[in-house]
Amino acid sequence: MTQEQQKILQLRKELHEHNHRYYVLNQPIISDQEFDLMMHQLQDLESKHPEMADSNSPTQRVGSDINQEFSQVAHRYPMLSLANTYSEQDVREWYASVSKGLAGEPFEVCCELKYDGLSISLTYEEGRLVRGVTRGDGVQGDDVTGNVKTIRSIPLVLPAWEQQQKNGLSLFDETPPIPRTFEIRGEILMPWSVFDRLNKEREEAGETLFANPRNAASGTLKNLKSELVAKRQLDAYLYYLLGETLPCDGHYENLQVAEKWGFKVSQGMKKASNLQEILDFIAFWEQERRSLPVATDGIVLKVNSLRQQRALGFTAKSPRWAIAFKYKAERECTRLREVTYQVGRTGAVTPVANMDPVLLAGTTVKRATLNNEDFIRSFDLHIGDYVFVEKGGEIIPKIVGVDTDRREPQAQPVHFATHCPECGTPLVRYEGEAAHYCPNDTGCPPQIKGRIEHFIARKAMNIESLGPETIDDYFRQGLVHNVADLYDIKVEQINGDGSRQKSAVKIVNSIQQSKSVPFERVVFALGIRFVGETSAKMLARHFKTIDALMEASLDELLQIEGVGEVIAKSVVDYFHKPDNKRIVERLKGYGLTMALSEKQMSEKGDALAGKSIVISGVFQQHSREEYKEIIERHGGKNVGSISSKTSFILAGDNMGPSKLQKAQKLGIEIVSEEDFWEMIK
Repeated sequence: MTQEQQKILQLRKELHEHNHRYYVLNQPIISDQEFDLMMHQLQDLESKHPEMADSNSPTQRVGSDINQEFSQVAHRYPMLSLANTYSEQDVREWYASVSKGLAGEPFEVCCELKYDGLSISLTYEEGRLVRGVTRGDGVQGDDVTGNVKTIRSIPLVLPAWEQQQKNGLSLFDETPPIPRTFEIRGEILMPWSVFDRLNKEREEAGETLFANPRNAASGTLKNLKSELVAKRQLDAYLYYLLGETLPCDGHYENLQVAEKWGFKVSQGMKKASNLQEILDFIAFWEQERRSLPVATDGIVLKVNSLRQQRALGFTAKSPRWAIAFKYKAERECTRLREVTYQVGRTGAVTPVANMDPVLLAGTTVKRATLNNEDFIRSFDLHIGDYVFVEKGGEIIPKIVGVDTDRREPQAQPVHFATHCPECGTPLVRYEGEAAHYCPNDTGCPPQIKGRIEHFIARKAMNIESLGPETIDDYFRQGLVHNVADLYDIKVEQINGDGSRQKSAVKIVNSIQQSKSVPFERVVFALGIRFVGETSAKMLARHFKTIDALMEASLDELLQIEGVGEVIAKSVVDYFHKPDNKRIVERLKGYGLTMALSEKQMSEKGDALAGKSIVISGVFQQHSREEYKEIIERHGGKNVGSISSKTSFILAGDNMGPSKLQKAQKLGIEIVSEEDFWEMIK
């Protein structure tokens, strides 16, 4: 082995150790700069020595921007859910049933925090992480190994295993040896600090906010690009060890050993030898959990002895030896003072309850969403009512009830607004919609600003350095009245007293660069009501030019597969309005892409006409998204799951085993990348 190859192994070992110290022990011994220098050195050496490639190298934690499809993997040990309760009486009854089930034999209970995240099962073989699988339906889950590897508190390799193999001993003399194969389960979490930052970024980008860290963590871990997962800085706490040769009979003791092996285990664990100690633990953490860096929603109680767990067994749905006590969502009663209305980008009008301030889950709450007119009617809300407000697992407060006994005789019922609070236009409610809308999309200020914010968003025109506050400022100054006005902005108009020259140049350059954005995204950016990313692509590919789309009749639009009456009417209405036509003509004049490219036009064919195609695996020549576009350009239809109607599967490397098995069972043809190109030549 060369000196550089030895250096690679040394750097990997040291970086794994520093990762553990920083993310698990919270005891770093080197600076971030020193860590980064070591990482860069390792990256350089690995690029020079591809023969030393290792999927568990510290350099792989950044993730990949290659789309991946999650295959399903069966759990060796089923991941059953726990029985839930909000009642201390149920805890007492559970404790009594355990005692009865063990025929009076003494037992201990391990009390631990119930983390509010996404359950994960990690499998290690010979000290290396080989698989990470979500809970799924309990029998099988999604293989998210690539994404799990980006979570820095999850060890990729266990230094104790290497030491054990070298010396025949564990890392610490008093620590039992690591099994050759074992499974450890836990919860993937998004820390509060990351959640708050992410929601702030989403708000500035005009994107929908995550309701809580659990939803954010789940959505992140299921993302198809591990590069994005790495940026989200997820965390993990492990709380259950499984295997054939575990160190101890005690669950609590096994986790203490796992912590010495390098795992970040559940915090605040305690063994209880009687019922009162359990109830004291529950009472203690009801308040203390609010100071934790991650979300929790209760306590998990487990019989500590694995032998006793086996003796107690399972019901059809859950283990008899464990129960989850969940804290009730915090609820307060306060007075409803008035109902105001907010207008969104699409013109949707949302009623908001304005209440007397009340302290709820550590924050002062004065406002709560009322959703829509039906929601208000369901509570028969009156001005002056005393309403019950909850946060629960949601960040946004919500009204969950009314104390009608305290309602004053003269209280007036809440009547939903009939006119837009911003521009005075009569509101409309479309058939099948719960929301009311302001139809004045070209003259209502919140809609105008909202459409501009949508236009500049990353998935639309991707104009960087602009956000809601900047757009609002430009609107108030009279610089922009619609999306076309953006292309008239000059540096000297937005550099203030001259001190903003650098940022002003960046904004103007970004606006100009957006002219090269593909036609499909321009259609999406226009903000036509009910036209999302997918339907924008369908429209762009069918009509090919903005002129053809503008002239399309309702019947022509309805002939496009995937375009229903609601979308078709919305498109016709949009281009029927003179203001919108003028905006589109101005955008054409500024040089935005208003037609499919020559390449897209020339590559169209009908070789796949009438075929339903499933894509699975990782490809060499194109990404999965690119192949989806190629299939559509040649008349084919992309489908997400295999059925008897599937024409064939376009399969790359690492095709999901469950899909392969189903395809073979149904006799579906599997087509390689090379054969696919032959088909569409």
